[in-house]
Amino acid sequence: MHPLKVAVVAILFLASCRPETYYPKPSGYFKVDTPANHSYRIFDKEGFPYTFEYPVYCEIQQDTVFTKDQQNKYWINMYMKELGGIINITYKEITKETPFYKLIDDSWGLSYFHHERADYIDNRALDNPNGVQCMIFTVGGNAATRYQFAATDSSHHFLRGALYFDVTPNADSLKPATDFLLQDIEHMLNTLKWR
Repeated sequence: MHPLKVAVVAILFLASCRPETYYPKPSGYFKVDTPANHSYRIFDKEGFPYTFEYPVYCEIQQDTVFTKDQQNKYWINMYMKELGGIINITYKEITKETPFYKLIDDSWGLSYFHHERADYIDNRALDNPNGVQCMIFTVGGNAATRYQFAATDSSHHFLRGALYFDVTPNADSLKPATDFLLQDIEHMLNTLKWR
């Protein structure tokens, strides 16, 4: 073999054996596309003890897990397919068997259940124009839920809700969706009425 050919083959061989420099990809999150604006419609199902306005991108279905008996027939789920989230809404009538103080204790207990995973838990009161008293709990950090809420007239009606996503909790990646949904949760609570 010609010495020039041997030299070219040797150079190519040595050049191909050089270790390639590895550059790791930076961490990233999936992109969350929120709806362009906030638009609402009325939830006004016959026989239900409450009505409210909810986002047009949500689909409301009756809860099928806990409503097998008539005791929880006013429990619903608001599905947000584009955002991969759900808001579970439960309703209890205030009675001797389910007194107001017990419903309040249960609501606070469920909200503060996340304290081990949460960086913080804030609560904020909200009185809507229809005389409904509301409380919004904001759970910071990588807890299973970002927002929980309760609404009552303290004599007959008690409604509770919690926002969940169908992913492993990560506050950073879910921030665009949770920030967007807070306005819709507040709108729902501001338009909540009892029958």
